[in-house]
Amino acid sequence: MSAAEDSVNKTMHNQGHALVALLGRTNVGKSTLFNRLTRQSRALVDDQPGVTRDRLYGLVTYDDHSFILIDTGGFGGVSDDLSQGVRSQAETAAAEADLILFMVDGSQDLHPDDLDVAQFLRRIGKPVLLLINKVDGPKQEAQLGAYYRLGFDPLYPLSAAHGLGVGNLLDALVRLLPAREATPETAPGIRVAVLGRPNVGKSSFINRVLGEERLLVSDTPGTTRDAVDTPLVWQGRPYVLIDTAGIRRRSRVTAALERGMIWQALRALDRAEVVLFLVDAAEGLTEQDLRILALVAQAGKGCLIGLNKWDLLSGAARDKQQTLDWLRTNLRLMPYAPLLPLSVATGYQIAKVFPLIEEIAAQLQYRAGTGELNRIFSEIVEAQPPPRFRHRSVKFYYLTQVGVQPPTFVAFTNIPGGVSDSYRRYLTNQLRERLGLPYAPIRLHFKGKEPRRGRSPRPTR
Repeated sequence: MSAAEDSVNKTMHNQGHALVALLGRTNVGKSTLFNRLTRQSRALVDDQPGVTRDRLYGLVTYDDHSFILIDTGGFGGVSDDLSQGVRSQAETAAAEADLILFMVDGSQDLHPDDLDVAQFLRRIGKPVLLLINKVDGPKQEAQLGAYYRLGFDPLYPLSAAHGLGVGNLLDALVRLLPAREATPETAPGIRVAVLGRPNVGKSSFINRVLGEERLLVSDTPGTTRDAVDTPLVWQGRPYVLIDTAGIRRRSRVTAALERGMIWQALRALDRAEVVLFLVDAAEGLTEQDLRILALVAQAGKGCLIGLNKWDLLSGAARDKQQTLDWLRTNLRLMPYAPLLPLSVATGYQIAKVFPLIEEIAAQLQYRAGTGELNRIFSEIVEAQPPPRFRHRSVKFYYLTQVGVQPPTFVAFTNIPGGVSDSYRRYLTNQLRERLGLPYAPIRLHFKGKEPRRGRSPRPTR
């Protein structure tokens, strides 16, 4: 192992999750790779250069490793104030990162901006993996030698759009990362991460349920700077509340201290079973709230959304119901997360928090009987058969549960890639309803099954 690799490993081990930044000039496919690795579509992808302007963060898990991937805007020549801002964001991401993925477009000749990025990366001295994207055939492979001019070796040819070479990249990347270590339990009970933007009442909530001023409370945003574990017994049941720093908008995260606060919050999410996500009811769901909730959903955590400061809302009960309806409409990514209006200041509905957390935690541990599960799955498919895929019928053979927390299922089918996203959502929502798991995130995967020789498995209609 090189000295640089050893240094990276020590840094990553101390911080928990590694930070890996995607850099490159505009329109080379960074956001496409970000979406593929994080298994989501948070990064806007378009043929128009410069679509990504801010930094995006996503959790990537591969084998027994995980890291936070940072997507950035196009890095290159500066022609106006906006371009300067985009470049500044990319430089900040590079400064934050432990490892950098430098991407170029393998379908085009080397661009002056590629050389500009390479010069910048050599100057900052971070470990770099050079990705040659859009390598889809022999023509692009024959031109790979030109990219050694950038000064990084080896090269990693890939196609972010089609997934070619991505496995080789991840194998090389995780060799620089330490294996994930289990976090020792410090106290028994359901682990609840209290998340939200600054100044929404996280520490005040914990102080109220503890009945004492255990945590510092201030009107100044950003008072809490570390994740603090607080054991609690509520009506005879043990819990561990993990208070966290408020996660700010990325445009406001500039100091190293602020960045450390964000990583603490993300690490708290890793250790938690259930998230209590507090929102300022008067402000509603902001774009930053939705970004944090997307991380919670991606991690498969149960979530209770507490609408704090409900007592400060003016208007009739009908107006408040309209507020709830609007919030529910904007929570399509987490239809299972219950909404609870509350007031930390007055104690309104605080007593309902822990019974809901208890129910969410129980549903995360649910395990279905195989016979009952397949009977329900058969009824779901028969009620609404899957759409045809390329003029072929999609058939399901059986469903099995492979894990809990969250409940995770694998459906065996003749065409795993032929199940549309809309039909996956239909199956997931129906399973949640029929299994009696209204508060549980459910993961559903599809796997191919070859019929045994001389026999054909009976498909689910």
